[in-house]
Amino acid sequence: SGGWPMSVFLTPDGAPFYGGTYFPDRPRHGMPSFSQVLEGVSQAWTMERGEAVAAAERLVSTLVEQNRTAVPGTGPAIDRGLFEAVNDALLSSFDTRNGSWGGAPKFPQPMTIEYLLRRIAVGDQRPAEIVRFTLDKMADGGIRDQLGGGFHRYATEQRWLVPHFEQMLYDNAQLARAYLHAWAALGDERYRDVATGVLDYMTRELATADGAFASSQDADTEGIEGLTFTWRAAEIREVLGPVATARFAEAYGVTDEGNWEGVTILSRIWPAVDEPPFRDDAVLEAELGESRARLLERRATRSQPARDDKALAAWNGLAIAAFAEAGRLLGEERYTAAAVRAATTIVDGLLAPDGSLKRSWKDGRAVGSGVLEDYANLAEGLLALYEATFDERWFSLARGLADRILERFTDPAGGFFDTASDHETLITRPKDLQDNAVPSGGAMATTVLLRLAALTGEGRYRDAAERALGTVSAFLARYPTGFAQWLVAASFAASDVVEVAIVGDPADAATRELLGPVWSTWRPQHVLALAPPDRVGVSEVPLLHDRVAIDGRPTAYVCRNFVCSLPVTDASALVEQLRTTRAKP
Repeated sequence: SGGWPMSVFLTPDGAPFYGGTYFPDRPRHGMPSFSQVLEGVSQAWTMERGEAVAAAERLVSTLVEQNRTAVPGTGPAIDRGLFEAVNDALLSSFDTRNGSWGGAPKFPQPMTIEYLLRRIAVGDQRPAEIVRFTLDKMADGGIRDQLGGGFHRYATEQRWLVPHFEQMLYDNAQLARAYLHAWAALGDERYRDVATGVLDYMTRELATADGAFASSQDADTEGIEGLTFTWRAAEIREVLGPVATARFAEAYGVTDEGNWEGVTILSRIWPAVDEPPFRDDAVLEAELGESRARLLERRATRSQPARDDKALAAWNGLAIAAFAEAGRLLGEERYTAAAVRAATTIVDGLLAPDGSLKRSWKDGRAVGSGVLEDYANLAEGLLALYEATFDERWFSLARGLADRILERFTDPAGGFFDTASDHETLITRPKDLQDNAVPSGGAMATTVLLRLAALTGEGRYRDAAERALGTVSAFLARYPTGFAQWLVAASFAASDVVEVAIVGDPADAATRELLGPVWSTWRPQHVLALAPPDRVGVSEVPLLHDRVAIDGRPTAYVCRNFVCSLPVTDASALVEQLRTTRAKP
């Protein structure tokens, strides 16, 4: 069953024997009401206790078995052949009419897109068409708030038209980053616009007073799903007038009858696949932009959906990464500043001096022990923030979180448990390898460890990451959409990573000019470090050690495994070295 909250019924020993997620208040759609569930559980425990206990034993056995992972080294090698098999699987299962993978309900799959964009970045153009098609379909659909810029949770049908209207921080953070990377990899300006629309939604609607990001906005307003987001044609005519309404209605599918329960969900979905959305008409697009702004202003006067104000470390880590990369790639200081504010709040509020991390922050209170995804996602965000600011505080904190993962979460058999070694004792220590709406904690931890290995030269990070990849390599080509963040990590691991170290004052114009070719482009198989000449010897980033400024000028070093090409002091020479020192496909 779907939806929350989850209810689980336990024996006195704490073993589950029955449970489910959403149970309605009255029987409907073949589901019992919650009161019927309570009556049934009570009767089963009273009249059929032996069977209930046996069910608990079977369920516990299943949970234990699910946590068993493959032995490292028993799966296929992580190389170009594996990636070709993965791409074949994704191409063969692709929804050629609606984009993405799978049917209704249709969820965004940003991690799969991220993996494919990395293949494109190293020269494999086969996935480019399906990536474009998917991103366009989602951006045109009702799943995207066409006025506010954010993405709703999922589409209830295959065309992306009718969403479940809830808006989640984790979806929007990941989709902002995916569209940003698509703009960088594919050169389509529209993807940049979608990315900035998502980021602006997050700062407008999800940013809390202390600078962190709230978890979500509800699907319903005043008990009615989508009330804030849907429109009647008469109200649009009232706001825009007849002439602008006619053009807006044609572009966004507005009718007096509506396209969902008598109202209109704004979208740019077309009745037939081959009908173009005439976006080459710049004058019309500018007019539509003005109309969207006026309608958004009117919508702001409506009742708004409730917001879940708790700030989770894991989800804020995803948001910090998105804002930090956007600030760097787009040259937008406001996005970098948003990342710094969120990181400061989360770190100051949730990270203890001993390196332990709490999970949730709200009203000045930190609650809940951090789990693997909290440590890993926050570390990912802080590494991205380091590369956007070169403030070594963020690098040191990310490294500390990674060290904590190795100390408290490592499974001796390979990979990582979801809970720390000092966490409360559960039936079994969970180890969820698959991605869901958010990346697998183990996959993100592996991603972070590989990046740290490249920045520090420390083999312990890479060794742990490779052992973790060995536990899942057998699943990657068979279930690529369920292991997409692992594929992101695998792509990095197999790429012969390029390390770029720059010595120079980050505030100096000459340093900024030298930095430009690597800082303002998306190079997913590269890592980047920078420090002023007087900080190189004491830098927290080992990649910078022993680097010198040639003749007192800003100097760049392009390296692999800490073995560097001749240092260069001008941007054109750096561009040439980056061109000839490419990551492996």
